[in-house]
Order: sequence, then C-alpha cells, then structure tokens
Amino acid sequence: MRPLVTLVALASVIGSAAYAETPLERGSYLVNTIMTCGNCHSPKGPPSVVAGKDFSGGLRFDVPGVFDVTAPNITPDKETGIGTWSTADIKKLMLTGVPPDGKPIAVMPTGFYGILLPSDLNAIVAYIQSVKPVSNKVPAPIYHVPIKQEVIPWAEKPIDPAELTDKVKRGFYLATIGHCMECHTPREKGELVLSRMGAGGQQFPGPWGISVSRNITSSKTKGVGAWTDAEIKRAITQGIDKDGNKLNGPMGYAYYAHMTNADLDDVIAWLRTVPAKE
Repeated sequence: MRPLVTLVALASVIGSAAYAETPLERGSYLVNTIMTCGNCHSPKGPPSVVAGKDFSGGLRFDVPGVFDVTAPNITPDKETGIGTWSTADIKKLMLTGVPPDGKPIAVMPTGFYGILLPSDLNAIVAYIQSVKPVSNKVPAPIYHVPIKQEVIPWAEKPIDPAELTDKVKRGFYLATIGHCMECHTPREKGELVLSRMGAGGQQFPGPWGISVSRNITSSKTKGVGAWTDAEIKRAITQGIDKDGNKLNGPMGYAYYAHMTNADLDDVIAWLRTVPAKE
C-alpha cells in the first residue's frame, strides 16, 4: 500500500502545481481587484473605463493651492506611459512615492504599499509591464507646495508571510494594500487622522456629485457594526448599502466584485476588529 499512497500524494502535488497561480496571474488579480489601480489610472466613459484605454491615465485631483494632478498613463507606452522605466523604477515609486525624475508625487497611496510581500510587489510590477501600451498623454502634475510621502505606521515593512495564515491578519493585509483607510479616515490639514481610523468623513467630488466616505468602523450606530457579513459584502461589490440604497463613486465596486469569496470574507473579518468610532 505504501507505494500507492506515495503515488497518490505525488499526483496530488503535481495537480496542485499545475493549477498554481503564476506571478503574472497574481499581479493581474491584485491590480484588477483589491488595489483598484484602474479606478484612478483609466479614463472613464461614463460609467466604466473607455474601451481599450485601461491604465492610460484617468482621474483628475485638483486641490486649489495644493496640487492639480491627473492620474498618469501607467501602460508600457514609451512616449506617454512608463515604457522607459525599469522594474526598479516602478518598485521605487510604489514604495517611496518618488519617480525616476526624483520629484515626489501626490495622491497615489504609496504609504500603504510598504507592507506588500516582495512576491506580491514583483507580481504587480510584472503585470503592469505586461499590459498593452496605450498612447495617451495626460497633463503634467502641478504642485503648489512641497510634496512628501505620508507613511502609514502599520505599513512600513513587508508583512511576515506566517501571519497570513490567520484570517483577520490576512484581511488586514488585503485592506492595507487596498488602501481602504486612505479614503475612509478623516483628514486634518491634508493628513490622515489615524486616531480616527475608519470614521469616514472625506468628501469626493465627481460626476456623482459629492460623496462623503462612510464610517466603516465596528460602531453599531455610525459604522457597520450592525451590518451582516452579507450586507457588507454587497456594499463592497455592488455598491448597495444595508437599507438597499445605491452608493455613489468613487469606490471601485466593479473591481471588488471580482475578488474571491475567501478574500472578501477575510477583509470583512478584519473590519469587525476596527475599533468603533462615533
């Protein structure tokens, strides 16, 4: 019996390897789901991305007296995108907020990306370098004040892979690289108020009017503490709240809709642990 058991075990390993996720597949999954890169970096119709223009530049962020920035073209186009950037250049931007010209950028939540597993960072860069080059020149950024990276304390270094066996910690990792708290935490003088993490309150003007980010803490009266897991999942993936009301942009519901159920469950498990803020 022992040789048969060995053969069965070997077949199982080979079968698993055959269906293992490649780095490119992993990068595609992260970029097109939890990280919602195309939500900012793609021109919109409305309501969805202009066909064939994915990642070629998109949303404009105009804060009077501070900056006027349009999300740049991140396709491998050599004239209008990042086709001349090296792998190291892209990684440096993602981790430090500094592009090859040495001038720090604003808006992109690079302060959250330090937590990335090296393998996930490699996968993301590999995928971005693999997408179709699209020629689309966007306006150069204008900065009225010095720009510095806003480093998030819990995201300063890569997570220990051993922690990802824990459901809540895995959800924390996904929510961090998905920079959920970038929008769902209030700001004062332009900086996140981390003591009020998840309390919401930021305003986002756009084609939808003015959206105000919601409280996503475990508060039962102001947050999502009284919501069921299914209600939270529906809000994330369909943009429908507990009472059946349609939620506005800019949250990337269409991207989150392609997340695996396991990943969504882990993110929700972590959200349940976020201290209540009223």
